[in-house]
Amino acid sequence: MKSVFKIILNTIPRPILIRLSIVIRPILAFLLKGEKFTDPIDGKSFRMFLPYGYGTQRNNVLSPSTLSLERHRLLWLYLQNETDFFQSELVSDAPVSNSCRVKLRDAEINSALKVLHFAPEQEFYKRFRKQQNIEYTTTDLLSPLADVKADICNLPFEENSYDIIFCNHVLEHIPDDTKAMQELFRVLKKGGMAILQIPQDLSRAVTFSDDTIVDQKERAAIFGQYDHVRIYGRDYFDKLRSIGFTVVEEDYTNKISPDLVEKYCLAKGEIIPVCFK
Repeated sequence: MKSVFKIILNTIPRPILIRLSIVIRPILAFLLKGEKFTDPIDGKSFRMFLPYGYGTQRNNVLSPSTLSLERHRLLWLYLQNETDFFQSELVSDAPVSNSCRVKLRDAEINSALKVLHFAPEQEFYKRFRKQQNIEYTTTDLLSPLADVKADICNLPFEENSYDIIFCNHVLEHIPDDTKAMQELFRVLKKGGMAILQIPQDLSRAVTFSDDTIVDQKERAAIFGQYDHVRIYGRDYFDKLRSIGFTVVEEDYTNKISPDLVEKYCLAKGEIIPVCFK
């Protein structure tokens, strides 16, 4: 199975994969039903998760029901438990919980949060689209799920436009990531939050890139994916700070019990870059 998934990932363009997955997903979810692992996004459980990886494949990481990976489930848990992203006075008489550490909305202002989502992931797209407490816009150059086709280095949005930005596993594809970060900072509102996840090697102090490597197999072996242009190191957070962001390096798996880290198939020690303007 691992070899089949590897061939599929490396040969079929991502926009086509997105369309195909809509058909395949319910079949996989039915065949793999069980109790060992649970996807916290939809609460469904399975006897195994699927392998995933363009180069080295990881076992039990791709949820059969939502097609979420470790990073998606970790982000969902963070938003659910640590922010008021899913809470709304617009659709309920209940007050916004005071237990959240990160307040994204002003309780005195009865308005939707403006959310900008780059390269929207399927596991989030329909769920976020249904939320009545957010005004949701998706953007990408190629994704069939994008509302606005746009270059992240030259965005067609006014500055200080969005309360929340999700841009996850995008920057490692962008040659001029400095310009992309500047554009993200520009369109984020003052006081707004941006989640900017990337694949990161925390054993590296300094980010690595090499434009002379052009062979796709070699790039996949070195960078982890054929269309990645760098491997981010620990200096990623300081680069975001140099752009102007206030960055919280959220080691959220250390706030979850080890049993749940295993049950949810999370990547222990993965850092969520939570950025504020």
